[in-house]
Amino acid sequence: MKFTIQEFKQKFPTSDSCLDYLWKMHFADKPCTACGLYDGFHKLPNRPAYQCQCGCQLYPLAGTPFHKSTTDLRTWFLAIFFMTNTRSGMSALQFQRISGVTYKTAWRIFKQVRLMMAYDNTQLNTDVEVDEAYMHPNPQKRSSAKPHNSQVLFGMVERGGRARIKHVKSSGTRVLVPEIQKNIDQNATIYSDEYGSYRLLKKRGYLHETVNHGKQQYVVGWVHTQNVENFWSQFKRGIYGVYRHCDPIYLQHYANEYAFRYSNRKSDTPMFELILGKLLSSPIPQTK
Repeated sequence: MKFTIQEFKQKFPTSDSCLDYLWKMHFADKPCTACGLYDGFHKLPNRPAYQCQCGCQLYPLAGTPFHKSTTDLRTWFLAIFFMTNTRSGMSALQFQRISGVTYKTAWRIFKQVRLMMAYDNTQLNTDVEVDEAYMHPNPQKRSSAKPHNSQVLFGMVERGGRARIKHVKSSGTRVLVPEIQKNIDQNATIYSDEYGSYRLLKKRGYLHETVNHGKQQYVVGWVHTQNVENFWSQFKRGIYGVYRHCDPIYLQHYANEYAFRYSNRKSDTPMFELILGKLLSSPIPQTK
């Protein structure tokens, strides 16, 4: 579902409007845990808190990355908006120019948002395509990315559904097969090329179909890996084109970002709201 920049500006003109949105999203329809009263809360002036008639105070930002942040809440919201509404993401440098914050602040915000984008532990099912990709640390040498001089990413993509990307230490059988067993349901059908690391999948109880890319075989009926290959194409364009360089330490975070957008591309709920919903899924700390 689309959420435009015009809609964002109308909905969140100030940081107080952002705070009010978080409050309504998480707690407005619930009674006070101290006295049980509905609709008894009011916003405290000059504080990010709401107080009930009984004196119980709730802090919508507590337990979130927004808590005690010196960056105003609307800037956080703006960062989440751009990261969820641009197909290839946005660099911290570009956000610095747009928002006026320092590069260090922009980088820290983006890092926190990527942590919010981490996927859950539910297994992929039905038809799943798997493929490995190699990312060279130097974008100038990306064409020479090979297993011996690159970071290895392992992709698992449901047809019409979710994506799961793992930064792994190698593309060997002892690494990839356990990742498949951890992330893909035993009843799923797995599609891949004829890379040797996948040969044990049938012995592990999976229905496994392959195409032979070495013989220019790319599609045989329903057997292909086009979805995961399209994902890699978009991911590499983003990393090399938008971010230019990605430190291996943070590669999993970037992978989570792209996997999140891919997995929720057909969601009826805007990705912006999905991120905020994940933030507020735990109880709000309170004081008396």
